[in-house]
Parts: sequence; C-alpha cells; structure tokens
Amino acid sequence: MAEQKDSKQLFWYNIALLAFVAVWGLGNVVNNFAQEGLVVVVSWILIMVLYFVPYTLMVGQMGATFKDAEGGVSSWIKEVSTKRLAYFAAWTYWVVHIPYLAQKPQAIMIALSWFFSGNGNFVNVTSSMIVQALSLVIFLIFLFLASRGITTLNRIGSIAGMSMFVMSILFIILGLSAPAMTGSSIATANMNHISTYIPKFDFKYFTTISMLVFAVGGAEKISPYVNKTKNPAKNFPKGMIALAIMVAVSAIMGSFAMGMIFDAKHIPSDLMANGAYVAFQRLGKFYHVGNILMYVYAIANAMASIAAFAVSIDAPLRILLDDADPQFVPAALRKKNADGVPVNGYKLTGVLVGIIIIIPALGIGGTNTLYNWLLNLNSVVMPLRYLWVFLAFMLLNKHLDKFHSDYMFVKNSKLGFGIGLWCFVFTAFACILGMVPKIAYATSPTEWWFQLVLNIAMPIFLISLGLILPAIARRQNREL
Repeated sequence: MAEQKDSKQLFWYNIALLAFVAVWGLGNVVNNFAQEGLVVVVSWILIMVLYFVPYTLMVGQMGATFKDAEGGVSSWIKEVSTKRLAYFAAWTYWVVHIPYLAQKPQAIMIALSWFFSGNGNFVNVTSSMIVQALSLVIFLIFLFLASRGITTLNRIGSIAGMSMFVMSILFIILGLSAPAMTGSSIATANMNHISTYIPKFDFKYFTTISMLVFAVGGAEKISPYVNKTKNPAKNFPKGMIALAIMVAVSAIMGSFAMGMIFDAKHIPSDLMANGAYVAFQRLGKFYHVGNILMYVYAIANAMASIAAFAVSIDAPLRILLDDADPQFVPAALRKKNADGVPVNGYKLTGVLVGIIIIIPALGIGGTNTLYNWLLNLNSVVMPLRYLWVFLAFMLLNKHLDKFHSDYMFVKNSKLGFGIGLWCFVFTAFACILGMVPKIAYATSPTEWWFQLVLNIAMPIFLISLGLILPAIARRQNREL
C-alpha cells in the first residue's frame, strides 16, 4: 500500500510542465504566424477553448480508465471495440509518421546550414532535387543505424529538447521586450488596433486550421501520467487546464513577438523554413550579441531533430509490430532478426519514405516551396491519429457502465459522446480543408494541381495500405 502511495507523487503543476514540454515548441508559433499573420492570436484562443481543452481532458479519462494499457490509443480501441479496429488504430499511428520522417532530413539540413553559413540561402538557392537526394541519403543512413539497434539518442534528445524549450521562452521574453529595452522598431503597424487580430472567416482561413490542430495535438503522449498523479480526479484536470493556459499564453505572446520582429502584412515566403533563425538573428542584433542566439538555436534544433528522427523511425513501428495480431499483420512483417529488429518493417518504412521524398521533387520546383508543402502535408496526415482518440472516447461513453475511472471528464455519457463527436468532426474537417495547396493558383496552376493531387492521394494511399496487410495475413493463415 505504501509503495502504491509513493508511486503517485505528481501534482497538477508537474503534469502541466511535463505535458507542456512534450507538446509545445517555437515551431508551432512560427508556422501558424507564417500562414495567418497576427489574426492567429484569435485563432489560438478559439482552438484552445473549443478543441485543446476537451481533447486533453478526454485523454485524461481514457488514460485513467485503462491504466494498464501499454499500446496507447490502439489498446483503448481494443478495450472498447474490436481487434480489427485496434489494428487500424495502430496502423494509423505508425503510418502518419511516414511524411514526418520524409520532412525531418530537410529540417536537419536547414539547421546545419544556418549554423555553418549564418544565412537562409540553402532554402532559397538550392535545387529541390539536390535537397531531396540529400534527404534520401540522410534517411537511409539513419534507417541503417536504426536497423543495427542504434534506436535512441535519449540523453542528447533530452538536452536538446530542454534547450529548445528554454529558447522558446527566451524568444518570447526577448521579442516582447526588445522595443522597450533596445529601442528597436515594431515591424507590424497598428498592433494596438483590435482589427489587426480579427480573422476573415473565409475559405482560405479554414484551410489553415489543420496547422493549428497539428500544433496542439499529441496530448495522448501524457496519458500514462494519469496513474502517477496524486488524487487524479482533482489534480489531472487542473494540470490540463494549466497546460492549456500555458500553451495559450506561449502561443499568443509568441505571436505578438513575431509581429514585432516581422511585418505581419508582408510575411516572407520562407518564414516557415527560416523564420525562427532570422528571428534569433535579429534579436541578437537588437541586444548587441551578434549571431550567438541564432547559433545556439540552430545547434539545439539540429540535435533535437536528429534525436526525434532516430526515435520516430523505430518507436512507432514497434508499437505496430510488437503486439501485432497475426490475424491482421503478416508473419513476414512481424519477423525479427537476432537483435530483435523488425527488418521487413524497416524495409517497408524505407520504401514509403523514399516515395514521399522522391515523387514531390518531380513536380514542386523550389526547396522552400517543397519544405512548406511537406510541412502542410504533415498537418493533414498527422492529426488523423487523433481521430482514434475521439472515436475511443465516443465508444467509451457508449459503454460507460462497464468501465471504472478515478477521473471523469464528464459523467453524462450523452454529453461525453457529443464532445468526442465534435472533436472528431472538427479534426476531419481541418484535415480535409488542409489539403488545399497554400500556393496561389495564379502563381503556377500546374504546380497547384500537382500539390492538390498529392495532398489527397498521400493520406488515402498511406491509410489504404493498411487494408492490404490483413488480406495477406488471412491468405497466409489459410495456407498454414
């Protein structure tokens, strides 16, 4: 009994800090400012209230209900539904990381180019074919290292992750205080006018929502902490609300800081790729420390990207294969070598990532455009895994009398089902509209259509591929 008591030592502020470091980063501020400008301030408030808070509290209830579930979302689905749906949840969780793996080599190269050259010319000058060829080489090197059992860079990743967190907070403090402390001018005019922050709720605006959803998603990572929380019914929701406040403050203050450094009405086309580095470079000049801030951020971002890249090759694949049901996953894919490495799983990963690295370069011209497209593709594909969280919550509320939880988000099953349905529909809506290309149609109609076809085809191809494996498994099982 004493041991159980000692294991529950997390309070609401511990939960809030752990979750904040896990789900938030400066890139979320930069990417959404690049798409919306200062109207993103209102967007952040809306997304927090209508989506992020209920999302995190749902995760809390699911984690508290299924305390011993080791497979995360797929385990939740298995408990409230069928093994088949659980397989598709695990497949989705893995396959949405494929575009992420295709994009990470670019992020590493951009960070290193800023560190060694001190400018963003790599994005604006280098041919997209050269960049993608280098991306493929980098990916294959990491895939080889992972297949040899070098799967984690935990120590480097932890240090780099904490450094990125510190740099994100430092950016907000330095950015907001720069005009008063250094006398620097504010880049965006009329920042004291409310009209500057009011979005125009048109079709173009709704196509940017997927990036906001992408930014605040991933709360299911913190579900294991529910069972380590003292008095979870009280402390966990309090921690989640504190998390929402911390994220909202960081997002809003970070957006204000971006508006002071960049003109929100004339946003550079390479802001997603180079914005954070340019921001620290300008802050360095304001505070008379040269490029030191930019160099620190570049090396921290490179190390964090490398660590995340290495882990993301292996961890999602093991979630899919380690507890794979032979009914749905063929024996060949589950096969492991003497070191316990799923070699054929790595080969499948290599083929899919190779396709996403090579094909876009054939029709998307510049490196900057390619980077922006791949980031937007991630904002369309990655939130698909959140759909399973909301489906699990809806199904849980259908059978609420069968399950016990120390923490309940809402006790009314119909209300709980409705909230889960709202988040499910909202996520699907954001992903579908996010498929619309962000380049202007008039700029290049051919490239616009090429991007649209890829944005629709890639998610369908990746998810549909999961339908083939059960058919192969059934055939093999019949033969056996």
